[in-house]
Amino acid sequence: MISSLMTFLRNMRSKSVGVSLFQLGLFFLPSSALLAAIFLLLATVFGSIERTDSFWNDKWNYLLIFVSVLMIFGCFQAYSGWLAWIGLANWIPLFWCFWGFQPYLKTSESRTSSAYCLLVGTLPVLITGFGQLWLGWEGPWQLFNGLIVWFIAPGGQPLGRLSGLFDYANIAAAWLVVVWPFALAALLKPSVNYQQRTFAFLFAILIVIALVLTDSRNGWGGLFFAVPFVLGSSSWYWLLPVLILILTPVVFAVMPGVDVTLQQLARNIVPESLWTRLNDMRFAASRPLESTRLSQWEVAIDLAKNKPWLGWGAAAFSVLYPIRKGLWHGHAHNLPLELAVSHGFPVSIFLVGMVLTLLITALARGVLSVDNKRDSHDQLIFDRAWWTSIFLLVCLHATDMPIFDSRINIVGWVLLAGLRCLIFPPKSNRKSISI
Repeated sequence: MISSLMTFLRNMRSKSVGVSLFQLGLFFLPSSALLAAIFLLLATVFGSIERTDSFWNDKWNYLLIFVSVLMIFGCFQAYSGWLAWIGLANWIPLFWCFWGFQPYLKTSESRTSSAYCLLVGTLPVLITGFGQLWLGWEGPWQLFNGLIVWFIAPGGQPLGRLSGLFDYANIAAAWLVVVWPFALAALLKPSVNYQQRTFAFLFAILIVIALVLTDSRNGWGGLFFAVPFVLGSSSWYWLLPVLILILTPVVFAVMPGVDVTLQQLARNIVPESLWTRLNDMRFAASRPLESTRLSQWEVAIDLAKNKPWLGWGAAAFSVLYPIRKGLWHGHAHNLPLELAVSHGFPVSIFLVGMVLTLLITALARGVLSVDNKRDSHDQLIFDRAWWTSIFLLVCLHATDMPIFDSRINIVGWVLLAGLRCLIFPPKSNRKSISI
């Protein structure tokens, strides 16, 4: 048995196996966190050993090691007890994955291939989402003798909102926002033929419909604001005025303080389901103050100020908020604040700063620019889509916490690893891994 296992591991050292494992992990990610984690963990092992550049030569790894040490120290004095130690699984293993994923994301071609894996893997989310709303599909469904279990809520979760393979509609919206820029890039890239563009158009339309049906305001925003970034800066002279023209009636319909006559005119133009959802009128009468974002952020800031250096421990917000407000909430609905409550301000500042530095550096190096040379445009549009995807995911975490879904967490670190490779091209002495 041990001999057979060792033979298997020796055969798995092939570089192409690592690539296959990585792409299989991305394909299965929305469908099965377990299968995806197995494939991606193995890919991370190969991605860590089949390379000539040293782990210790990358400055980003030092930052993540320092953050890991702070998180571990914080666990010894955590208010949340054993939950703090379990919470480390949301972070420290993925710090390693950030390093191990990079060999599979070095080039524009490899990132494009990875984006397509995520897109194709999204099909079960779309199919089950439409099925639960329109056909009354209900889980759990089991595949491969229970290896994959799909819990599908009939009518969506919450009722009437598309959630598909995810526990909640807002999480499904977060996933669809992540893949939406790639669907746009696949539709708009110049080199595709008529049949490919038709298929890409149909796929993009399905994602748009699904995002609308999630009834997620963040999802709607991501759907809208992805367009100018994926198209690139050369389109802004005509696209931005069009977007402003479209958005103006929506703003007038939902913003307080607008002239009554003007607001009524805007509400006659904008669908009622849209403007009532955007200003939360459907829930305002029955929603207690304690359930609002402002109340949660206020408590989170106060908690973080009381233990600023190492925090209260992972999941502490879910324990302390009911004590403060008498109503349970699992997180602070803002990632920087959640990190500050759980692990202290230094951890929050370093991790958020790392992500923002990667995004801003990519901007400074012209990731949103457009090259008119046809040969390079396919690669550039997917690089813009890659940047857009992680930017939108960062924006989602300003008012929600989809990162607590393991699939969103993993895809976020895949995107960050790819963004790091986009900014800092691999050195010539690194071994290449063919895609």
